[in-house]
Amino acid sequence: MVEDWTAVTRAVNRRMIELGVSQGTLIERSGLSKQVVSEIQRNSVQRRRGARTLEALSVGLEWHPRHLTAVLEHRTPPQVGEPVVTYIAPKYDVPARMEAVEHKLEAVEHKLSEMINQWDNFEAWLTQRIEMMIGDKAGPGRRHINKVDR
Repeated sequence: MVEDWTAVTRAVNRRMIELGVSQGTLIERSGLSKQVVSEIQRNSVQRRRGARTLEALSVGLEWHPRHLTAVLEHRTPPQVGEPVVTYIAPKYDVPARMEAVEHKLEAVEHKLSEMINQWDNFEAWLTQRIEMMIGDKAGPGRRHINKVDR
């Protein structure tokens, strides 16, 4: 897997601007050293960083703890509130896998609820249009004649 530290640098710097956070504030929030934060901000030193470093930066930037790891690995970052599990949960880590399944199920339920609401709105709109068409045909074309005469 190719790691993209340039993408991490861009993401960190954009987020700092977005939040109006200084380097000093990020150092405080993340608990990392000035040197580490500076190296990542400038992408000046290419070295393997621990997962905890990226987690600390992610949390300091008000992201999901796995956000920057996902950016580094060219994956879609998880949203805040999603469970913190390893991306390939071991078979024996049943609680972590169950939490991930529950979270995905909640997302499916939410999407289904949105779709039902959209369907209800469409059904009401369609019923209204049908009633208008039936109402127009009930009379001797009077509504149509009035529009043409104007």
